[in-house]
Amino acid sequence: MTSTADFLTLLERLPGSYSGPTRPEPGPHAVVGTGEGTLAAALLRTLIGSNFTREGTQFVLSSPDAADPARTYAELAEVAGANARRISTGGQAGDVDVLVPGGALATYHYAQAVAHASGHADEAQAADRAMTTLAGQCAPHVQDNNPARDLAWSLWGRAPLLIAAPDADALPHAWQHLLARTGKTLSVPLPGDPLAIVTGAFEAQHEHGDGRVALILGDTDPALHIAREILESRIDEIIHVPYPEGTEAGYAGQLAHWYFAAWVAAYLAERYHQTPGDPPMLARAQAVLAGDDADDLSLRADHEDGRRSQVEDNDWEADDEAEERD
Repeated sequence: MTSTADFLTLLERLPGSYSGPTRPEPGPHAVVGTGEGTLAAALLRTLIGSNFTREGTQFVLSSPDAADPARTYAELAEVAGANARRISTGGQAGDVDVLVPGGALATYHYAQAVAHASGHADEAQAADRAMTTLAGQCAPHVQDNNPARDLAWSLWGRAPLLIAAPDADALPHAWQHLLARTGKTLSVPLPGDPLAIVTGAFEAQHEHGDGRVALILGDTDPALHIAREILESRIDEIIHVPYPEGTEAGYAGQLAHWYFAAWVAAYLAERYHQTPGDPPMLARAQAVLAGDDADDLSLRADHEDGRRSQVEDNDWEADDEAEERD
């Protein structure tokens, strides 16, 4: 498992680290994600509004544990008349056009690959600039007024509610994913219309609001303003996490928001005395789904810690016992 120091170093170096193809592919464009690529596809909706296309380029974002549906999507696109562009962290050679690094930070590489290939290099560069600014604010050497450390402290010991406007529905997904995978803690996204949820969620058991914190992610709208007023009488704290300074509700803003969530999650793991890297059990589960016991030749990108994930056996209980001893 990646150490905290190594993971924070990776985070600090992430802006501008995309090194894949930058040539635009023919339009129109569409993007769909499976496995590790699901979150990146959601963040790309502000650039590419279509999931499928019958012409131009169909981007399919995938990982070895979700190779079968990705292969189906690519084949359907090609039959319909589009050119499938497969971006993955690994798999059979015929299923991978662009190989990106695996792990919790793969979202950045998937997203930037599609941003460049869909002719949005300016937005990709804007995202890198916003992330670079955040890295300067959130890096481990920043002890005072570090926004990621401060927010991690506010979330410590809590299971936050995650709320966003409809045009930013990828943000609760991103925060839930990172707080769980990296921060090792549970959060609860409130999808769709928040008013129906917040007006009734605590009525039968008011004590469920005790100790609760809600994160309002991105820009607010009239419904979120009302939801905030309702929540103020039901839970302990509400924190607005806007788009990073200099960005707005577009691709660059949402990718930078994801990046900030990664910093918060890493510091939250640190507060819980956990390591932010993926636990061995996740690598084993993904390997089982990927069929890594097969003899077929396959590609595999390096994991986020720069090492290949090793899968020795399927002894889940032994893995749990080893983690408890540590």
